[in-house]
Amino acid sequence: MSEPTPPKMPYWHVYTDAEGVSRQELFHLEHFKFEGINPETAPQWNDKMDPAQSVVTFTVLPVGWVGEWHENPRPQWIAILSGRWFVETMDGHRVEMGPGELMMGEDQNTKERDGKKGHLSGTVGDAPCTMIVTGLQVEPTVNRPGRFK
Repeated sequence: MSEPTPPKMPYWHVYTDAEGVSRQELFHLEHFKFEGINPETAPQWNDKMDPAQSVVTFTVLPVGWVGEWHENPRPQWIAILSGRWFVETMDGHRVEMGPGELMMGEDQNTKERDGKKGHLSGTVGDAPCTMIVTGLQVEPTVNRPGRFK
C-alpha cells in the first residue's frame, strides 16, 4: 500500500505589500502530517501552526452589513460557517467566500490611498454570515503573501 497523499487546504491571504497596499491571493496550507493529535487518538491529517496566544470570537454579520474600509485588528484566521461575505482589497480585488472557506486577515500597516485603507467587507445575499475568528497575538508581516504553507 502506498503512502497517502497529504491534502492541501485553500485559504485567501489578505496582506499588505511593500508599498502599503492591501492585496489578496489564494494559497494552500500544505504541511500536513498524518498523526494523532496526541498518542491516544487515531491518526489524522494535521497542519500545526506555530504556537501563539489567540483570541477566539464567534461573529454574526447581519444581512446588509458593510464594514467600510478598515484593517484587520491583528493577524487573524477567519473561517466562514454559514452565509456569505465579500472582502475587497485596495488593489480592487474582490473575493466572495462562503461556508467552509478560510481567510488569513493580515492587512495591518496599509497606507491610505484614495480614501481606502485596509479592506472593505460585507455580507452577500439574504442570510447573515456566521464565522469563527481566531486573532493571533503576533507581529503582522509586510509583503509576505502566502507565508503559511
